[in-house]
Amino acid sequence: MEIKRILPDKHIFTQRLAHIANPPKSLCYMGKLPEANAPIVSIVGSRKPSAYGKEVTERLAAELASAGCIIVSGLALGVDGIAQKAALEAGGTVVAVVPNELPDISPRTNYKLAMDIIRQGGAVISEWMKGDNKIVNRWSFLERNRLVSGLADGIIITEATERSGTLNTASHALNQGRDLFVVPGNITSPLSAGCNNLLKQGAYLVTDANDILNIIAPEKLQKSSSPEAPLSSTPEEAIIIKLISSGIRDGDELQQNSGLSASDFATALTMLEINGAIKPLGANNWTLR
Repeated sequence: MEIKRILPDKHIFTQRLAHIANPPKSLCYMGKLPEANAPIVSIVGSRKPSAYGKEVTERLAAELASAGCIIVSGLALGVDGIAQKAALEAGGTVVAVVPNELPDISPRTNYKLAMDIIRQGGAVISEWMKGDNKIVNRWSFLERNRLVSGLADGIIITEATERSGTLNTASHALNQGRDLFVVPGNITSPLSAGCNNLLKQGAYLVTDANDILNIIAPEKLQKSSSPEAPLSSTPEEAIIIKLISSGIRDGDELQQNSGLSASDFATALTMLEINGAIKPLGANNWTLR
């Protein structure tokens, strides 16, 4: 695959990187850099998100992509990849920033995601390409973070522990004068400690995409409407949909509250998933599509 090298200030999408601290000398990329003057949001967070973190990441990424925002992230496991997949599924444009020499992709498990990003009109960016003799180590990922934040109008953190590497991206965002948006979390969850601390320090609190659009692109605010409940084929399926709509995610709790037998519950849950009404979040947690 062709790799192109440019100076940051030579393209509308990358030109703001020429003005950050420690600007990249050049940028390499595969795919196509966005030409549209669209809002750009970076979405980052835990590499091992909870079901809650996964759900809110998917929701925000899809809503922002549908509103015409370009989604940027680091292609890491966890929140990064989840956000990029959700944005692609919503028909959005995605850009991934990696620390390694192109055409290598790190982590290798996200190689297909990188190719999907390119096929859908986005790009994979790095400061390096084969022949630059760049040695990738843990500091390379921290260096990459300044580009993830520097490209964006706003940075969204959906879930992060108190000592998460994601907070490095938050620090870059604040130093670069970017808007920092944070999803609040359960105060008893270590995975939300970093987010809740950032909110105490004055980050914008986010509960839906309009909280972000209102700051960086008010012209793209989404009209609020009550989402239609997914169709159910049986009374058992209707019970499960109603419970998930009420905020219950855990499978055991869903069964307990449904009053259904284990076999009836399992059958209804399976059919809802097959018919695309619900989807798994992992660890026996479920959400509506």
